[in-house]
Amino acid sequence: MKPIEDIKPLLESSPKKVVITMHQKPDADAMGSSLALYHYLIQKGHDVTVISPTNFPDFLKWMPSSELVLDFESMHEKSMAALQHVDLLFCLDFNHMGRTKNMAPILEDLKAVKILIDHHLEPQPSFDYGVSDTTAAATAQLIFETIVKLGDTDLINEAIAQCLYAGTMTDTGSFRFASTSARVHRMIADLMDKGLKHEIIHQNIYDNFLENRLRFIGHSLLNRMDVFYEYNTAVMAIPYTDLKKFDLQTGDTEGLVNFLLSIQGIKLAALIIDRNVEVKLSFRSKGNFDVNTFARKYFEGGGHFNASGGRSSDSLEVTFNRFVKAIEENEDALQ
Repeated sequence: MKPIEDIKPLLESSPKKVVITMHQKPDADAMGSSLALYHYLIQKGHDVTVISPTNFPDFLKWMPSSELVLDFESMHEKSMAALQHVDLLFCLDFNHMGRTKNMAPILEDLKAVKILIDHHLEPQPSFDYGVSDTTAAATAQLIFETIVKLGDTDLINEAIAQCLYAGTMTDTGSFRFASTSARVHRMIADLMDKGLKHEIIHQNIYDNFLENRLRFIGHSLLNRMDVFYEYNTAVMAIPYTDLKKFDLQTGDTEGLVNFLLSIQGIKLAALIIDRNVEVKLSFRSKGNFDVNTFARKYFEGGGHFNASGGRSSDSLEVTFNRFVKAIEENEDALQ
């Protein structure tokens, strides 16, 4: 994979047909990175389409030009038309095509130049250009740094700044995670120097839910939480009936796992949700417990050292029991 800055001649020549895509069920970093890149590339004169493999949360729909994003599942024909004769394919906030769900085989077969911008571990070796930096706090941070490397800092406008801030703020847990480096703060300072109004973005993301989500969180904390103090672990197992009862939408469970880490002494937090099609798992950890390795070993997943996810084709009950067995096997590492 050639360095990301080597794409400069591709962007400076005649206008290209570009598709930007992200992982399924995109979060603020995936969507923010993609839309920031979109606003950058259209200023360069390119024909750009952003495609999400699935739908995305309502609380991200304030992002500039989010209404232009194609949902591959519900807007299949438009998405397929956009993927015809693509020159450049940008893959953001994921590093394995499998993370794009039903888009994966189509993306694999594309003859386009494939460009990776991502911060997760163990990238798939199928990209022509890119940056894979696991020290970066967010893919949004890498978009910012890429624009700087390409000599286009002056093109960072209000729309780009808003999208980059949203992605970085959420992936750093509002700048409290260990990944929040001086490098991150320098970027945010640069964006604020360009006129970024950060408080509105925070409100749009964190103060924009319906009443039912808050009632769901209260129900989950009261009735679905188990704490294994002997393993410094807390877990919530959410049945599909809860999702239906509280009429949850995409994104409504975002951040729920972080509540568990607020318990004194907890090093590993897990959220296990029955999505009806499969069981999804989210892991967060403090200190030196590697949830990336944990997720890969036990639940077909992966991600970052202190934040990762996984899946299970077993029932919620069986998956929960598998999780308990896994933390028992990792007792020493969790002390």
